[in-house]
Amino acid sequence: MPQEKPDLRSLSEPVRFKRALTLVLMTLVLPGSAQIVAGSKRAGRYAWRIVAGLIAIVIFLILLGLVWRSGTINLLARPGTLRIVQVLLIVLAIGWAALFIDAYRLGQPLTLERNHRLTTSILDGVMVLVVAGALIYASTIVNTQRDLVASIFGNGQKSKAEHGRYNVLLLGGDSGADRIGTRPDSITLASVDADTGRTVLIGLPRNLAKVPFPAGTAMAKQFPDGFQWKNCGAECLINAVYTYASNHKDLFPGDPNPGVTATRQAVQAVTGLKVNYFVLIDLAGFRDLLDAVGGITLDIGKRVPIGGGSSPIKGYIEAGKDRHLDGYHALWFARSRAESSDYERMARQKCVMSAMLNQLSPQTVLTKFQGIAKASKQVVQTDIPAGELGTFTDLALDAKKLPVSSFSAVPPLIHTGDPDFELIRTKVAEAIGKSEALDKAGSGGDGKKPSTPSSSTSKPTTGTTKKPSKTSSPSNSPTKPATGVDDVASICKA
Repeated sequence: MPQEKPDLRSLSEPVRFKRALTLVLMTLVLPGSAQIVAGSKRAGRYAWRIVAGLIAIVIFLILLGLVWRSGTINLLARPGTLRIVQVLLIVLAIGWAALFIDAYRLGQPLTLERNHRLTTSILDGVMVLVVAGALIYASTIVNTQRDLVASIFGNGQKSKAEHGRYNVLLLGGDSGADRIGTRPDSITLASVDADTGRTVLIGLPRNLAKVPFPAGTAMAKQFPDGFQWKNCGAECLINAVYTYASNHKDLFPGDPNPGVTATRQAVQAVTGLKVNYFVLIDLAGFRDLLDAVGGITLDIGKRVPIGGGSSPIKGYIEAGKDRHLDGYHALWFARSRAESSDYERMARQKCVMSAMLNQLSPQTVLTKFQGIAKASKQVVQTDIPAGELGTFTDLALDAKKLPVSSFSAVPPLIHTGDPDFELIRTKVAEAIGKSEALDKAGSGGDGKKPSTPSSSTSKPTTGTTKKPSKTSSPSNSPTKPATGVDDVASICKA
């Protein structure tokens, strides 16, 4: 015969109170256990099956992440997957809240004295609010992530690594991502090792003149001797390529972003590297992004004016160690032109990028995700497809463990008004070779061999390249070593 449940009224009031509290806490630790003990065993077993299934999925994803991190991130970052996770979190919140309410009922609160009944009610209400609230909040984060991926990362064409490297063009502008303005304010090519994440930042000054384009492109046909025409002045510099292409869309039929395409082609021809993807960053909106992550900390070797140029200097970012900069000051640190050269400015921008890479922790991303996502949608535009998000997140996690090296095509090695592009390509290849040699040495000689990178596109028009010579650039200046690597350490350190 089935065993009859005891009449709770026959138990002492303190025992009934402890039992009521225990049922609520059991639901917190293992949903459904209260029902197994004192209620519908069928409902409890159903809840257990759901919990066991969710635990199995989590364990599977953890194991998959250990053996295939990038693939796991790609899977979880898909908008469809994120929508499923969002719905599951909401359903789980509702179901868990229902179990708490049922556990409260099973505790028969009406049999308790007033103070004990009040304590049990408060505990159960707090559990419902905390657990269900946390799950609902998690669902909003997932929805924000889905919206962020959908708005920034599209269905662009996947680009394979060239010679074991991904080369990502970073363009900085002074307006919104959909209205970058007339010229990129900064041009940097990040060359990332596809295996280790070790990164080389290649800086191109915005006043680089006579830039070539890959043979066969519309811009190469238009400018066979490089980007120049009679008495063009500042209109012939690399940062004006964007404007020219945007104003001559007929040269790029069907291209939604001819300015980026032309700039990308110029960077390929200058560096000798295939550009896999671009990331366009709105420097004005970058301030909000930096505020969202809590700012950055730098060692500053030289004070930097706030303002200047067409506006008065409002103050200074003073030199010093461990200077914490919020978004406003970090943006001025990166973009200020007063009392410094473009080359110092390039070095400061690299420091800011390195600080973001090194100091942005997973904990910061998680706790401040809503603000980061809101700012990012206004800051970033890219052609990196959503399916490659995991690949680059994986590489970014690896890159955080390694120092970032750099090369900049600046004087005295490179005369920007009459550049030696052959020399630039040689120095770029050397910088990447040295970076890859570090990984080879670290692996005991078993790592992949350094390779001399080359562009997969056609060679640039021949009228713009010159053999290295003593007269083509003041590389023999006695005042500074002719390395082309900007002296970042004396200016700032992330």
